[in-house]
Amino acid sequence: MKSAEAIAASATPIPSRWSDFSQLIKTRLTFLVLVTTAVGFYVGTRGPVDLLRLLNVLLGAALAAAGASALNQWWERDLDALMFRTRIRPVPAGRMRAASALILGSSLAVIGIIYLAFTTNLLTTIVTALTVVIYVCAYTPLKRLTATNTLIGAVPGALPPLIGWAAARNSLDFGAWTLFAIVFVWQMPHFFAIAWLCRQDYERAGFRMLSSDDESGIRSASQAVLFCMLLLLIGGIPSFIGMASSIYLLAEIILGGLFTGVAMRFHSTGNTHNARLLFLSSIIYLPLLLAVLMLTKT
Repeated sequence: MKSAEAIAASATPIPSRWSDFSQLIKTRLTFLVLVTTAVGFYVGTRGPVDLLRLLNVLLGAALAAAGASALNQWWERDLDALMFRTRIRPVPAGRMRAASALILGSSLAVIGIIYLAFTTNLLTTIVTALTVVIYVCAYTPLKRLTATNTLIGAVPGALPPLIGWAAARNSLDFGAWTLFAIVFVWQMPHFFAIAWLCRQDYERAGFRMLSSDDESGIRSASQAVLFCMLLLLIGGIPSFIGMASSIYLLAEIILGGLFTGVAMRFHSTGNTHNARLLFLSSIIYLPLLLAVLMLTKT
């Protein structure tokens, strides 16, 4: 007679190969990379948009981002096996060999960088290569060494707009770095919410996070409020430097004010509901802000 565990295991559907591949390359994260790369390209373009160049940079960036995600999971496979939210990933779950993830991740990253070298320009290629190197070789190992890993990890997360801008202009001026700053600062409250919600999982794997021993949520929420207020200020820069119209500034003030309000609510209560609300608000905030920026581009 089968045990309850055996029955439950047999009832659990086995992920398809495509599902495993999607988890390995972190499809949602890769999609975010493509969105911010496209925004950087569009805002950085003078005159008509070169659709072929845009497609080329998106393809190269997608391959590089997918490869970096796979390499990250290869590196952290033993730690992922300790966390509830990641133990079902293909490598820690044993559905994919570690060597396969290493080969696939390396191949995708290298092919993406080489593709950009042939279809865009040297600056775009260098920024993309730096994104992969910082994410895999700096952020990944630092997660077990210092809580400042979040700041380090936000760098590769904010570089995709520069990839798009560099592909459009073959230069990186103040406007490009403004986009970098917006995405960089946005990641702070976004990740502080995740880290606090998953703090026990991160502690189980030995990751050093700001949320460690922060049962009340005050420390994480305080930092979230601080960065939301900073984002409210930085987010308005495109209007002041002529990248976008005054309509963008009005929308940015409204969105930034609401985002800050949600962070302050998390700070005042320190409960799971409001931490999750902050996380969801961050997901809504960024695409809305970038959409308004594109629509009001001058």
